[in-house]
Amino acid sequence: MSQPLLELADLGFAWPGQAELLDIPRFRLERGETLFLKGPSGSGKTTLLGLLGGVQTPGRGSIRLLGEQLERMSAGRRDHFRVDHIGYIFQQFNLLPFLSVRENVELPCRFSRLRADRARQRHGSVGQAATMLLEHLGLPAGLLGRRADALSIGQQQRVAAARALIGQPELVIADEPTSALDADAREAFLHLLFAECRAAGASLLFVSHDQSLAGLFDRSLSLTELNRATKPVEI
Repeated sequence: MSQPLLELADLGFAWPGQAELLDIPRFRLERGETLFLKGPSGSGKTTLLGLLGGVQTPGRGSIRLLGEQLERMSAGRRDHFRVDHIGYIFQQFNLLPFLSVRENVELPCRFSRLRADRARQRHGSVGQAATMLLEHLGLPAGLLGRRADALSIGQQQRVAAARALIGQPELVIADEPTSALDADAREAFLHLLFAECRAAGASLLFVSHDQSLAGLFDRSLSLTELNRATKPVEI
């Protein structure tokens, strides 16, 4: 069996003074796979995403991304590794309101030489990479110089997706990014996101409560089934 992009083994995590929140014996995300992860509030989804990004470290077990074990890295090394190899789309998008659309999309390339180099190799320049991604995601070119806080929710969502995808990170993590959109807009956005992930060769881990979207993905998992911890707490 080929090496997966992401693999968890005997993963355990507990917040100080609390019962174990996550107990995941095994999990794999294949290269190029799109995975829908569902789970109720308090089941540990946000904590799991923090572990996958190296923001927290597990109490036991391993998190292996691209063959590297995150829990063995220093905090600084995890930060660099995350920006090089992971793109995030947050529920609230987390755009910097005082920057332009283009500047928001280009931000990862300011912190990651690897992603900046990949953007230049694929598109000729970081600026052209931002322009092409936004165009493919359906944002008019005339909006690229506008402040991010002047955009509609749907437009901000596309900017957040372009920022996550620029520089071809191997893993894109999307945390409830479609919760503010209606059903038609959600599905249309997902088809665009899938196309850009395929073009970049990225795997997609998509976290959502909206079970109606699950059939669009290669695979669907429930965190409550994956997690052996019996008493999840609200995080």
